[in-house]
Amino acid sequence: MTISPGWYKDPADPSTQRYWDGEGWLGAPLPADATPPDGPPAAPPPPPPPAAPPAHPGQQGHPAHPGQQGHPGQQAPPVSGAPDGAVPPVFPPTGIPHGGMPPGGPGMRPLPPGWPHPAPQPPVRPHGLPLATPGARLVARIVDTIVLVLLNAVVNGWFIYLFLKAYIPFAESIGDKYLETGKLPLDMERPAQMDALLLVIILIALALWFAYEVPATAHTGQTLGKRLARIKVVRAENLDPLGVGRAWRRWSPLAMPLLLLSCCGPCFVILQMVDVVFILFDRQQRLAWHDRSAGTYVVRLPDPVRTEKRGTP
Repeated sequence: MTISPGWYKDPADPSTQRYWDGEGWLGAPLPADATPPDGPPAAPPPPPPPAAPPAHPGQQGHPAHPGQQGHPGQQAPPVSGAPDGAVPPVFPPTGIPHGGMPPGGPGMRPLPPGWPHPAPQPPVRPHGLPLATPGARLVARIVDTIVLVLLNAVVNGWFIYLFLKAYIPFAESIGDKYLETGKLPLDMERPAQMDALLLVIILIALALWFAYEVPATAHTGQTLGKRLARIKVVRAENLDPLGVGRAWRRWSPLAMPLLLLSCCGPCFVILQMVDVVFILFDRQQRLAWHDRSAGTYVVRLPDPVRTEKRGTP
């Protein structure tokens, strides 16, 4: 799910508002209390072409012929790589867009001095708060995973024991057949209770994960791991609580691949890794796929000790 197009407060500057087209911000910002137009802002006019440099006093319009002697002050000094007396115009090399960087390679001239270069965009600050670092998010997820493993050991432990009791002899028999024949015995039937037990284990694990993460994220934006890491999940448009529906949409892309455990084994982890690796490539917003599906940011909360010291007279 993506945020519908419209005018929203700019996360980088909450005192202004900008138009969101579903993929990025458009146009110049407006004051937050101003009445925006009904649709997107008008496209900015194209930039004027760069002005040619002023001619030097006494410069001749044509280069001198070979062997022709000019008078002092009537010719511009020759430029390297140009005919004698010719001054190259100031414009970027062919094929480079306005404000772009020239591609690398031999023979490419750099942009002239003073030509605008694209400045790197800093990370956004949703509602004036800095974004959580990937390291802080990783620490929070590790803490939450440890808590969930302990909960499953208590609630799911008996079913895991029964599953292993049926699985280990089955795996050993497959290994013995392979050693005897040199081929995997693909025709061996699995014990009937294995599939049922695995499905029960998966459903209980999902229920525990849902009960642990979704209500906490919906009401406070923080699980135990996020509290310890001093980070919080917030809406993209305001600081209201996420609500159960939005927290569920954020939880689903990470949790639902667990259902593939019954048919694909541990390969479901690949989908979870693809989800979170978006954080490393999105330098400006640091959004994982489950952040994008719910329209949320993960921000870093201020240190309470530093805040208290700052407020002490």
